[in-house]
Amino acid sequence: MVDTTAPFEASASAVGYVYQLRKALHSCVDQHGRGLDWCIAIEAGDDVEEVVEGGRILYQLKHRAAGVTMSDYSTDLWKTLRIWAHGITNRQLDLDETDLFLLTTADLTADSAGYLLQPAASGVRDETKALDALEAARKASTSKENKKAYEAFDQLSADERRDMLARIQVIGNAPDVDEVEHLLLERVVSAVGHAYAKPFLQRLEGWFYQRTIRQLRTDEMDAITGNEFDQVFTDLRNQFRPENLPIDEDIAVLEPDPSDYANMIFVRQLDLIDIGRTRVGIAVRDYIRAFTQRSRWSDDNLLLPGEISKYERRLIEEWQDLFAEMEDDLGAAATEAEKVAAAKEIYRWATREARPRIRIGCDEPFVSKGSFHILADDLQVGWHIDFMTRLMAVLEPAGATQE
Repeated sequence: MVDTTAPFEASASAVGYVYQLRKALHSCVDQHGRGLDWCIAIEAGDDVEEVVEGGRILYQLKHRAAGVTMSDYSTDLWKTLRIWAHGITNRQLDLDETDLFLLTTADLTADSAGYLLQPAASGVRDETKALDALEAARKASTSKENKKAYEAFDQLSADERRDMLARIQVIGNAPDVDEVEHLLLERVVSAVGHAYAKPFLQRLEGWFYQRTIRQLRTDEMDAITGNEFDQVFTDLRNQFRPENLPIDEDIAVLEPDPSDYANMIFVRQLDLIDIGRTRVGIAVRDYIRAFTQRSRWSDDNLLLPGEISKYERRLIEEWQDLFAEMEDDLGAAATEAEKVAAAKEIYRWATREARPRIRIGCDEPFVSKGSFHILADDLQVGWHIDFMTRLMAVLEPAGATQE
């Protein structure tokens, strides 16, 4: 029999993980506005752990479907209490310097322990009644799912239970994963404006997710510090200034297989002037990176109307100057060896000297080098003095010139 529940469980787990990461990123953005003396880690002391001046904050996060409520018998509540009770019993939690937060998208049942442990500003906080509610639920419940949590709770002394609840704050009906994204967008608008808020956040989230994965997979990566986050945030914000464009790390490290592009026109142009395989591979790499980056800029509406066309016109006109000079220098009697040597000089200029920037702050070399190859693939520029006639002869369909 096919288990139809597994996909839904996997989906809920994935949403929960994204929720955890987004909430952690939101905490980073919040702390960033207050200073640099902080650090945040995922799955360290808790789902999310903040270390700030004067102590630390541990967060348990529960992302639940609309309409779900958290009562005194809820597994979400008792699993959280189990983690914190275990930390207290094993002297891993110093309650004098640690605040404990349980954030759930579920609603809180009226007069339940979670409801009574809401922040003081709610006006309903009552730690004594909350403890009574928990102890009553523990005595009345026979839940096997909560059994280990009850046992951990039982190991706490009366004073430890009171001390733990004094540090706990429960926030119900918390913003869900989509609402947290909206909150993040609101925060980054002040950095880059409304037009660029979404692509900026996508790139910030991409960095944050990759950074978190490295922290989880290796012991060498520490928590994200205020200084590290400030450096990344500031650098990314600078890439979205009017004089710049963002260079995406996933694109900047692309390494395509050159053999997949052997029949493309820009590669055939290189074959005409005897460029070696290694340099052809570099050309393919620059072409793919530039093509992909330019496409993403366009998809994210980061380019001004006609900006690519104007940039390509500048490239073509700079190339035209050198190509015309090469034609004058070679003359009609030039040998093939002289033609190839002269073409290599033009190519060397395009890949090593020419650095026209699409915007003054965007100085990534693959943008200009790859853009020349994009133009070469469209036969708008070339290296060999006879590139047009030779390539057209190769590219014309067989029999096209026959009448």
